[in-house]
Amino acid sequence: MEKLSTVLGDYAHARDIPAPVTDAAMYAVKEIEVRPVIGAYRRMIRALEFDVCELAPVSYLMARQAGIPLTAIPVFLNRRFHHGDIQCGARSGIRVPRDLESRRVGVRAYSVSTGVWARGVLTEEYGVDIGKITWVVDDDDHIEGRVPPNVERVTDGRSLGELLRAGEIDAAFTGNAGTGRAGAPRSGWTATAEPRASDGDAPYPLFPEADSLASDHHLRTGVYPLHSLIALRADLVARDPSLATALYAAFAEAKRRQLAIDPDWTELPRFARQAAQTGGDPVPYGVAANEPSLAALVRYSRDQGLLDADFPDDPRALFADGDYPDA
Repeated sequence: MEKLSTVLGDYAHARDIPAPVTDAAMYAVKEIEVRPVIGAYRRMIRALEFDVCELAPVSYLMARQAGIPLTAIPVFLNRRFHHGDIQCGARSGIRVPRDLESRRVGVRAYSVSTGVWARGVLTEEYGVDIGKITWVVDDDDHIEGRVPPNVERVTDGRSLGELLRAGEIDAAFTGNAGTGRAGAPRSGWTATAEPRASDGDAPYPLFPEADSLASDHHLRTGVYPLHSLIALRADLVARDPSLATALYAAFAEAKRRQLAIDPDWTELPRFARQAAQTGGDPVPYGVAANEPSLAALVRYSRDQGLLDADFPDDPRALFADGDYPDA
């Protein structure tokens, strides 16, 4: 039995993945814990350290373009909307999205998926010229060399949260994409406290009705931002072409088993809320079920300079050859 070293985030629907079985081999999933899981992304992209690894989707697209020998299956363990992820400094005076132009906005790294999704919405829905915004970052991109000239690096060690409080940036992303952490991914990385709403200098949301706007955007476009996919070393699939199908089936079965136990997503309340917003499965797998989201991600990434203009449009071309029924 061959072992697949596998790194995943802590998701109830990705626990106890059955052993993939192909015509060529039976595999055991050997789970390796990396917390936060984002800390494994760069290790996978730069060193192919694992056989199977959850990856940020934008980083995966960039890795494919760079010729890194990775492929993927259309399993998207994490999803979220982003209208609520942009916060404005207490004294910034920002009231509408286009007020962000000529301002300084903090984001962990330019290619972080939250930033790509949000910039796409700002551009296509609200007419914001993101080229007129100075993007202030405090971490490296997993794949370097694609940032535009309007990106500025923090050099004095202060966090984005500190800069936002001091008024040295006008807005920033929340959570792991911005003010909810400091520095590169490491143990305890999510422990950074964000300003409380009761604080006098606490930031305020760019979109106070974020949930309603996100639901409306999804209903109109079919786009449901995906935040991870499952990447694997391309040589494994070259050696055993049926591995991708078997691995996809294993993830789908793990999800089916979890839903049989917890159909209301009580263990992951955020996904229960997102199920209500989307009117369906909060973590759909497969290419067909996710075509609008995949097409938008490629379009946004190209428009923001992270992919070349000739990067393929066909979502199916992003994944290893295999059988991926919606699951």
